[in-house]
Amino acid sequence: MKPIAPPVVEARPSPGDGRAAARGRGVAATWLVTALVVLSFEVVILALWAPVVAPTWEGSSWRRASFLLGATAWVAASGWLLRSYRAAPRRERSGGVPWPAGRTVPVVAAGAASALLLAATGMLLVAGAVVAQTVVLLKESVGARRRVCLGLTVALGLLCLVDVSLGLRPTPLPAGATPATVYAVLLPSTSAFALWWWDIVEELDHARAAAGRLAATQERLRLANDVHDLQGHHLQVIALQLELAERLLARDPAAALDQVRAARSSVDDAREGTRDLATRFRGVPLADELANAADLLRAAGIRVELSVAHQAGQAPTDVLGPIIRETTTNVLKHGGGGWASLTLRRSAHDWTFTARNDVADPGGGEPREATGNGLRGIGERVRAVGGHVEVSSDHDRFEVSATVPGAGAGRQDDDRGGDR
Repeated sequence: MKPIAPPVVEARPSPGDGRAAARGRGVAATWLVTALVVLSFEVVILALWAPVVAPTWEGSSWRRASFLLGATAWVAASGWLLRSYRAAPRRERSGGVPWPAGRTVPVVAAGAASALLLAATGMLLVAGAVVAQTVVLLKESVGARRRVCLGLTVALGLLCLVDVSLGLRPTPLPAGATPATVYAVLLPSTSAFALWWWDIVEELDHARAAAGRLAATQERLRLANDVHDLQGHHLQVIALQLELAERLLARDPAAALDQVRAARSSVDDAREGTRDLATRFRGVPLADELANAADLLRAAGIRVELSVAHQAGQAPTDVLGPIIRETTTNVLKHGGGGWASLTLRRSAHDWTFTARNDVADPGGGEPREATGNGLRGIGERVRAVGGHVEVSSDHDRFEVSATVPGAGAGRQDDDRGGDR
């Protein structure tokens, strides 16, 4: 059999963009960027201050060592606090939360870093920036952080004036220290803004999750109401029919028997109606089923080509839906993880679903056997409706094709379908 080349996938958004897995990765990436921005502020400030205070290190190696040790401790303590910030529960606007024991160590480390940088630079502004940054990174409500940030910025400005005016430095402040001074004074504001942005993303993610739970609850309530209406109607009818049968039993047994049969028929109607209602509630359009399968494979890092015929909603969902789910599971369990192709096409009287994928061992070995409980189940399901299944494999690809009859399959000229 001629090998089938891996499909070329166009760079387009996947169907169902924004599903849970993608959202989870997006939120994690947003937090990573936020943490890197905050830590980058600190690294930039240290890089700007190092050449400014370097002249004071001549003949004093302990100052240089104190600066390096203090800088390392500051960045490490901030990274620890950022990790604790994300892990902490969202604070209620009206109250506080107990002090987590896990924050004691980074706070002590930040205090030590402040003392070391003060000894290395002789500047209160640098040491104060470490303390201010540590305070900002502690989990606080938005209003409290705004007030604290404003106070810390004013305090750092005053420390800068103290350094310059009162001559606490051993040498006058060089002109090149202006950018470093500005960055140090604005450090609480920039870090608070980054954390505020993260809080917004976190709130939006929680709101999305809450909206999903609310939608599921509303759907369950709708189903409960439909079941109540359906069963209530049929039970009322059955009760009346049985009551009538009871009254007729003494004087007209034949009529009473007819009412009992009518009640039994009502029971069958209720059961059929309940089954139809459950089917409508659980049913997923076939195009959505295929889109979900493609999204699942893409989330696993597999390149996917998805081609769906027009009017796919007319295909027999009850037969093809389980087949799509089973073949998707097979691709995840037994595929090579490189590429996959899902295709739904129609001919004059049939619908054909085909799943292709690479195999786990493309370099050699025996082709994968076309057996297994899943494939046997697919074959039984398809043959039960008068269709047929074809399974083929070689060293670099595996293919399952299921053809089932369907009333929605009509015109031959629509066989090309539509790529999605």
